[in-house]
Amino acid sequence: MKRNQKGMTLLSFVVVLGLVGFAAYVAMRLFPMYQEYYAVKSSLKGLANEQGVADMDPARIKELFFRRLNMNYSTNIKPADVKIERMEGGWNMTVVYEVRRPLVGNLDVVGNFDAEQAMTRRGAD
Repeated sequence: MKRNQKGMTLLSFVVVLGLVGFAAYVAMRLFPMYQEYYAVKSSLKGLANEQGVADMDPARIKELFFRRLNMNYSTNIKPADVKIERMEGGWNMTVVYEVRRPLVGNLDVVGNFDAEQAMTRRGAD
């Protein structure tokens, strides 16, 4: 009686392992970019909840924002990426930046991030 074996061959196992490895490599390259974006969002929200931020001047708001980012080791946001505009009852702060990381050879992963927060007397919404 002949018995058929079922399962993966060594070649199919190596292919699947390669695909999983490549996906893990891409995830390791993307994770720090999104971790930094989360740090920007939480810094904006924390700054919006700070007492008296609606009455501060824009230079002071930027200084406090970059202090919060330095605690999170965020290095991709530059002062030119931060815009603060007057709005009714306070300020509107926008952070738009781009992160470029090498992936393989001459291929890069590019992330465009945009975060916005109102700095009013009511705090973060």
